[in-house]
Amino acid sequence: MKKIMLVTIFLSTILTYGENLGEIIEKAKKEGEVLSVGMPDNWANWKDTWDQLKDKYNIKHSDTDMSSAQEIAKFKNEGKNATADIGDIGAGFANIAVKQGVTLPYKTSYWNEIPDWAKDKDGHWMLAYTGTIAFIVDKDKIPEKDIPRSWADLKNSKFKVSAGDVGTAAQASSAILAAAYALGGDESNIEPAIKYFVHLAKEGRVSAVSPNIQNLEKGEVEVGLIWDFNGLSYRDSIDKDRFEVLIPSDGTLISGYTTIINKWAKNKNAAKLTREYILSDEGQINLAKGNARPIRNIDLPEEIKKKMIPDEQYKNAKAIQNHEAWDKTSKSLGRIWQEEVLVNRK
Repeated sequence: MKKIMLVTIFLSTILTYGENLGEIIEKAKKEGEVLSVGMPDNWANWKDTWDQLKDKYNIKHSDTDMSSAQEIAKFKNEGKNATADIGDIGAGFANIAVKQGVTLPYKTSYWNEIPDWAKDKDGHWMLAYTGTIAFIVDKDKIPEKDIPRSWADLKNSKFKVSAGDVGTAAQASSAILAAAYALGGDESNIEPAIKYFVHLAKEGRVSAVSPNIQNLEKGEVEVGLIWDFNGLSYRDSIDKDRFEVLIPSDGTLISGYTTIINKWAKNKNAAKLTREYILSDEGQINLAKGNARPIRNIDLPEEIKKKMIPDEQYKNAKAIQNHEAWDKTSKSLGRIWQEEVLVNRK
């Protein structure tokens, strides 16, 4: 009986929803490289995963960093002349990629461990890690006693807010939905958030500066709206004592990022193996080292847990419930942001 159980476990690992993982590995080794977009070394610690793929399977890697919308457009525009095999996009862009017809489905052997809300039923996408919209606060500019700890606090303060490229970047667009959740809106009704940012814009408090690591280091961001894992990574890279990263107490968005495999990938097996490895225990720990919360329920080393934001801060974080509605809303978000918010910016 024990032998039968071991064989069953072995087969469930090797047979990945109709595809033989062993064959994928061998073909990936022959391809010898994987070309990614939007998966740079310093985002969620992709570096360790690329290094391990090279060490374990002799697969070389190169990346071109770009936003979620740019990745999808690249896949579509290049078509059969693909120069990228795999990308990492925000969950809000996942169904858009599927509808654009640019993705290759692959479910991986960890399929059953991924929550239903975090995957496409056919395997076109599945979240590898979650992110929650947080505030990153520069304490060189804002005294400890004045740090905003909710959207309400932020509105009633005098500080400038940096969201980034709303309508194009998943992080920036997700920040608007996070505000909508906190203010009583939802995926089909972001009006509460738009009114909120119009108010800030009229006070001259919507910054044109993106909350990236370079601008944070230069002191050009007072309060940035950012994924928690990016905030923690930027804080640790610049100065642990200078920045505070916190989850707004009155509500926010918990979402995440998913790989998409290019339908026309030249190295499709290397791309499939990359997704497989990202969801393995080793790959999930790599992401956690980069302050991203793994989608699988695995035991993390204690030193990694200690670096993360306390669990109690996430009690009012909410996942997207209506992907269809958010797909529709997000398509017009860039225009709405431009026409209603930025036009009022002082």
